[in-house]
Amino acid sequence: MTIRPFSCSLLLASLTLAGCASQTAQPPAAAEAPREAAAKPANDFPTLNRVEYVLQCMQDHGGQNYDNLYHCTCAVDYIAGRMSHEEFDQAQAFTYLFNTPGERGAEFRDPPQSDKLRSLLKKTKAEAAEQCFPAKPKESQRSSTPVH
Repeated sequence: MTIRPFSCSLLLASLTLAGCASQTAQPPAAAEAPREAAAKPANDFPTLNRVEYVLQCMQDHGGQNYDNLYHCTCAVDYIAGRMSHEEFDQAQAFTYLFNTPGERGAEFRDPPQSDKLRSLLKKTKAEAAEQCFPAKPKESQRSSTPVH
């Protein structure tokens, strides 16, 4: 029997719940679709990719806590609903390896799908942030003199 750290168990449980919560009821017309279409999941992101995304997202937003867990699982669900796993995987590779110098980096910079997929990922992440993370409060227009 392996014992997982509490935060990992919590993360996995949250991902499972988030996936269940994000599914919506299908309209009656969809219920009449062929059996093959009904068996296909709404998105094809493997759990490992979701967990990796959520852990990185939480690290980028200040660490592992319930707020970050909630917002990051929302973000990965949003992205998974708008991109196929193949698009996401390729977009991440193009993004992470874009700055590889020399000829080795050319295969990540030069293909036409590189720009397209990097732009799609950037746009989708921005939309996910807008949908899933609370808006930062605007700085108030206070006077610059300190209050004693």
